[in-house]
Amino acid sequence: MSDPYDLLIENGTVVDGSGERGFAAAVGVRGDRVEVVHGEMDEAVAAARRIDATGLIVSPGFIDLHSHSGLMIFADPLHEPKVRQGVTTEVIGVDGLSYAPIPDPADLDALAHMNAGLDGRPDIAYDWSSVESYLDRLDGLHPSVNLAFMVGNSALRMATIGWEDVEASEADVQNMQAMLREAMEQGAIGLSSGLDYPPGAFATTDELAQLTNEAARHGGFYHTHVRYSLGDRYLDPFREAIDIGRAGEGATHITHFYHRQTFPGGPGPMLALVDDARAEGLDVTFDTYPYEWASTRLLIMIPPWVQAGGPARTKSRLSDMGVRNRIRRELAERGVLYAGRRAWDDVRLGAFTRPELLRWEGRTLGDVIAERGEDSVDVLCDLLLEEDLRVNQVTPGPWTESLREFICHPVGMIGTDSTFVGDKPSPRTYGSFPRVLGQFVREEALVSLEEAVRSMTSAAAARIGLSDRGLIRDGLVADLVVFDPERVRSNATYDEPRQYPDGIEWVVVAGDIVVQRGEHTGARPGRVLRSGR
Repeated sequence: MSDPYDLLIENGTVVDGSGERGFAAAVGVRGDRVEVVHGEMDEAVAAARRIDATGLIVSPGFIDLHSHSGLMIFADPLHEPKVRQGVTTEVIGVDGLSYAPIPDPADLDALAHMNAGLDGRPDIAYDWSSVESYLDRLDGLHPSVNLAFMVGNSALRMATIGWEDVEASEADVQNMQAMLREAMEQGAIGLSSGLDYPPGAFATTDELAQLTNEAARHGGFYHTHVRYSLGDRYLDPFREAIDIGRAGEGATHITHFYHRQTFPGGPGPMLALVDDARAEGLDVTFDTYPYEWASTRLLIMIPPWVQAGGPARTKSRLSDMGVRNRIRRELAERGVLYAGRRAWDDVRLGAFTRPELLRWEGRTLGDVIAERGEDSVDVLCDLLLEEDLRVNQVTPGPWTESLREFICHPVGMIGTDSTFVGDKPSPRTYGSFPRVLGQFVREEALVSLEEAVRSMTSAAAARIGLSDRGLIRDGLVADLVVFDPERVRSNATYDEPRQYPDGIEWVVVAGDIVVQRGEHTGARPGRVLRSGR
C-alpha cells in the first residue's frame, strides 16, 4: 500500500492547465508534489486531509505576470488581495523598477522615494544591495505566494550611469550586461523595462537590445512597459518593443498590453503586430489586465526631463516657476491639459499621508483644482511637493469594447499590474482572475474555461521559465486552486475596489492550504522561484 496522502482533493473536475477538456479525477498531494488519481477512488485510500470538490474545478494555481508588490509584501506577507483570487505565483521587479541590484544605499532610498506613489514605501530596513540579498530577504519573509523576480533596467542604469538623461557608452552597456548576468546567476528570470519611468526611460533601443541579448543568453526574456511617448504613440511603442527582441535575439513580452479609446485604429493593428512578429519566427507574447482602470504614480504626468537626477532635483524643478511654464507648454502640446479642466476629472488620487490632505483620498485631481481655484499644473506640482512625490493615481485604462479581444488572444495572458497603496486602488488588484472566469468565461462565453485556465497557468509558467508549475501532472509542485465555476466572480469595482471575490474556495501553495472555504488560513509557504534552481 502506498503512503498516505497529506491532502486528497476528491470528486472535482480537473482542468489541468493544458487547454484540454476537463476530466474527473482526484488530486493527491504528498509533501509539495501532486499525483493525479484516475478512476474509482478506493475508500480505503488514506489521507491526512480530504477536500470534497463536488461541483468544483481543480486547476493549477494562477500566475500573475505583473505585480507591484516588491516592497509592500514586506508589510503584508499574507498578501490576501492576490492569494484570495487564486494567485499562487507573481512576477515582481516589473516596469524597470526593481529594487535590486542597487549597490549604493542612497540610490535604493532614492528609488523607493521616487516610486512611492506606485510601489509604496513601507517602514522597513532597506538593507540589501544585490539580487541575492534582496531575494534572501523575501525568502526569509515567507510570504503566502511564490515570487519570481525581474531585473529592472532602471536599477542597471542607476548603478552605471546614474539618474541623468545621457546615452550609455559601450563600456556602460558592458557594465550593465555584467550586472544583469550576475543577477540572473543569483535567480532573476529576465530583464524588465519601464520606458515612461526615469532613469530607465532614458535607455535607447540599441541599449535595450544588447541587454535583452544578455538576458536571452542566460535563459531569460524581455518584459516591457513600452515607450508610450514614441512616434505616433499608437503602434510605434510596440514596434520598438518587437524590434528590441528581434535585434537582441530574445523573447519579448509586452506587459499591460491594451487598446485605449483614444488610439485611432482599434485593437486590430496592435494585435496584428504580435501576430506578424510571431509569423516571422519571433517569440512575442503579452499580458493584459481585465479592468478598465489603470493606476500608477501621479508623477508620471510630469515629463521625464523634470525627473532626471532623482527625487531631490525633481522636487527642486517642481518648485521652479520657469519649469512649470515649460511643463504647461509641453502638456498643452500633447493635448493633456486644455480640453478644459474636465480633463482632470478622471484622475483619482490616493495614498495621501499629510492630515490636511487626507480629505482628497479617493477624490479627483479635478476636485482639488476646483477647490483651490488655481492653474492645473500648479496644483499638480504642489500636490507632489506637499506629499513628497508619493501620490498615486487611478485613471481610465483599457477601452471596454476592445478588452475582450486581448483576453481571448491565444498568446495573451493575465498580469494584474496590481498596486497596494491608497484607499481605492484599481479594482484589478483584487478581482482580475475571478473577473475573467466569471464574466468572460461563464457569462459571456468569450473563451472556454480550459483555454482561460491555460492562459493563466501553463502559458504563463512557460513564459517565465517554470518547468515544475502551471500544470496538474504527477510530480509537479502542488500549487492549486479549487473554484466554483457557477459562483466565481469579482466583487471589486471602481467605487469599491477592496472587495474579495466569490467562488475561490481553496488555494494550495506548495502543498499547504492557504485559502480554505474562501478565507485565508494564515499559512505562508511561498518562496522565491529562482531561475535555474
